[in-house]
This record gives sequence, C-alpha cells and structure tokens, in this order.
Amino acid sequence: MTNGFILSKETWDHMPEEQQKWIMFETMQNVNVRLRRLERWNKAFSFAGGLAGGALAALGIKVGGS
Repeated sequence: MTNGFILSKETWDHMPEEQQKWIMFETMQNVNVRLRRLERWNKAFSFAGGLAGGALAALGIKVGGS
C-alpha cells in the first residue's frame, strides 16, 4: 500500500493515459484495503459494545430489581 499523493489537474492532463489508468487502479486497490480494515474494526467495536451494553443491562436489572 502506498502513502498516497495528490496530483494537480495540470499534471494529470499531461500524463500518459496508461499511467492515469495505473494510478486509478492503485487508488481503487488502496481504497479497497482501507475499507476492509474499517469493516473489521466496525465489527470488533460493535461486538465489544454489545457485550458491554448487555452486561450493563443485566447489572441494571439486578440492581434495580432488588
């Protein structure tokens, strides 16, 4: 995965079409990798939040019901 960079419109316009296509391909691959990482973190935090919420709800029922 690359660090990324920003191209100006002038640079893009003077770039060969093959190089433009390659940059677009690399960008899409980079976005795909980053999206997969975000999805994994989202699942992990959702699971942890469900556990914490369930534990607090159970604790609240026991404390409030006594």
